[in-house]
Amino acid sequence: MGASLLSSTAIFRVMFIVLNTLWLFPELASSVGVTRHYKFHIKLQNVTRLCHTKSIVSVNGQFPGPPIIAREGDQVVVKVINHVQNNVTIHWHGVRQLRSGWADGPAYVTQCPIQTGQTYVYNFTITGQRGTLFWHAHISWLRATLYGPIIILPKKNVPYPYVKPYKEVPIIFGEWWNADPEAVITQALQNGGGPNVSDAYTINGLPGPLYNCSAQDTFKLKVKPGRTYLLRLINAALNDELFFSIANHTLTVVDVDAIYVKPFKTDTILITPGQTTNLLLKAKPHFPNATFLMAACPYATAVEPLTIPLSPVDKRFFFTVGLGTNPCPQNQTCQGPNNSTKFSASVNNVSFVLPTTAILQAHFFQQSNGVYTTDFPATPIFPFNYTGTPPNNTMVSNGTKVVVLPFNTSVELVLQDTSILGIESHPLHLHGFNFFVVGQGFGNFDSKKDPPKFNLVDPVERNTVGVPSGGWVAIRFLADNPGVWFMHCHFEVHMSWGLKMVWMVMDGKLPNQKLPPPPSDLPQC
Repeated sequence: MGASLLSSTAIFRVMFIVLNTLWLFPELASSVGVTRHYKFHIKLQNVTRLCHTKSIVSVNGQFPGPPIIAREGDQVVVKVINHVQNNVTIHWHGVRQLRSGWADGPAYVTQCPIQTGQTYVYNFTITGQRGTLFWHAHISWLRATLYGPIIILPKKNVPYPYVKPYKEVPIIFGEWWNADPEAVITQALQNGGGPNVSDAYTINGLPGPLYNCSAQDTFKLKVKPGRTYLLRLINAALNDELFFSIANHTLTVVDVDAIYVKPFKTDTILITPGQTTNLLLKAKPHFPNATFLMAACPYATAVEPLTIPLSPVDKRFFFTVGLGTNPCPQNQTCQGPNNSTKFSASVNNVSFVLPTTAILQAHFFQQSNGVYTTDFPATPIFPFNYTGTPPNNTMVSNGTKVVVLPFNTSVELVLQDTSILGIESHPLHLHGFNFFVVGQGFGNFDSKKDPPKFNLVDPVERNTVGVPSGGWVAIRFLADNPGVWFMHCHFEVHMSWGLKMVWMVMDGKLPNQKLPPPPSDLPQC
């Protein structure tokens, strides 16, 4: 059979996988509840893509980085040693971090960065999760090259709730810049304009045959006729949602964000940055020596969830998310809107400013003065027609404001896109929690008409959700994890512009509801 290609190669940068050779990981034979140790050496490594060789920041010299493989219930201990000039932190994306907020990783939120020559040990337990997550750097744009899969297997002797796959294969979407991504975002923040886009999309670090000098740099997966394979999809791209499909094959979705779902079939999925999806692929039974192409191209999809009833809500919030502007400094030429401003982004018109001290540390030691304030607005201060004609004033406010929640608060949050500087989708990621997606729609959220339509019976459970372009999404979560938890757009450019905020969950009354003290090797600012 011939290969099937996307026809519109002039419109989309695309990436391909040929079903040819296999990347696998060994099944863990150990019993549940063990401690698994890893060492991450942050080091420079020369890598060649698109006929361009450059030195990248890597883990153990690998690109993408090494997998973390564990079972549900295991303790994971990762020693990170920083050998490069960049400050570094690592985030374990989607891991609940129950009472282990010191290991969550976002720079200046839960920890100060690991500086050159320093070491930090991330210590956490995988609780109530199985499936696929991933780890990545959480400072500036270092996650362009610092990322890798987290494979969470079920407890020993606990089967998958679907047909056992013949093999399991991580499929990681990423981006490649010929330039230094750190220089790209530094320049954009200085001149106030948009950053340059990447030169290629990648699958498992490889661009594929449509890119210059990349015919041999194609990820290949060899399959046996009629066998079923579990593909663990991860969108580690910085700034793009991606469609994914396989020529002449139907995919079965069985898991999203390390949560089992009711299996359903589809030809194409949409996966936002920060999301993971497990798919079953059944190879064709009677196509000897055939080659099929898998392709991903830019632009999140809803999935059918398991049945989980929700508790009543204690607190409701309404957050606008979108772009805006900051004034251009005197005696400087800016490349933002009207060439007189800088691009910015905000939540409820507050563009988040990272402090110079970690918020979690300031909170734990009750030293918030000059670090953060607790007056983040629960609703927009100045309501307007969010998806209609935008207001003339597009300026944002800037600050380090947090929302304080008592322990075990049940939260309902509506996230509303705005048309300021154009409507755009936003993949919102919440650290420290999973949440239920109870509703979504286009246009402005209607607080009277829309809530009666919420799905409170079997909503999908995720840690990252796409706010629709020109629309809204409603989520619910239980604040049962004490600590400081970042929420941000997973488009790296939007986060760099300030589309982020912090939830601060107070300790409960019982000992197992309190945040433990920080580890002795916690980096200092």
